[in-house]
Amino acid sequence: MNLTGDWQEYLADEFEKDYMLVLQKFLQAEKQNNTIYPAEPEYFTALNVTPFSKVKVVILGQDPYHGEGQAHGLSFSVKPGIKIPPSLMNIYKELEMDLEIAPAQHGFLEQWAEQGVLLLNSVLTVEASKAGSHQNKGWEIFTDKIIELINNKHQGVVFMLWGSYAQKKGRHIDRDKHCVLESVHPSPLSAYRGFLGCQHFSKANNYLVGLGKEPIKWALEPIESTNKVDCNTQIGLPF
Repeated sequence: MNLTGDWQEYLADEFEKDYMLVLQKFLQAEKQNNTIYPAEPEYFTALNVTPFSKVKVVILGQDPYHGEGQAHGLSFSVKPGIKIPPSLMNIYKELEMDLEIAPAQHGFLEQWAEQGVLLLNSVLTVEASKAGSHQNKGWEIFTDKIIELINNKHQGVVFMLWGSYAQKKGRHIDRDKHCVLESVHPSPLSAYRGFLGCQHFSKANNYLVGLGKEPIKWALEPIESTNKVDCNTQIGLPF
């Protein structure tokens, strides 16, 4: 295992723990017979693109998209050229309502991640076409550690917790040190019960500016659909 960058200082020991060794064996076995998303070099894209020292906002998802070509390691994001999923469409709707930002024509959120928005799923892999298939295999312990580190060692981070799953995972975040924004999930099943109109994006920027930090530029620039994320040169993979 060879994590590079400042996450290594905090997470290297996790890869020696029993739960991660069990998870590693599980994934190795899964890859023999099943298709796993995202691709192995993209398991840690969220950490790769958003260094620990630059985390300003955390948007917590549950597990990766399980359709072909969708997941690439950032919560709610899809690769260039892939149809924008319904939940992300509702996120764009809220951005337009909140900040008058016209919906992007793509679903690739790396531009947010590069500004310090940690797009973290609770579970980092999934079997193709089987939502939630890698839950309770160990990933949740790893991502709990990430949240714990941010909570303890940072000050003034915005946590966006959408839906009961994310809210439960973030229940130990120190509300005196950080800004915790909660709403229902942006899924079409719930978005109209409180996500649309939550104004989380303007609230996040107002909070950051109040602390003397640069606000997030939520408007996404157009990209070419041939763009790809190559994580291999920036982060070593343990399995």
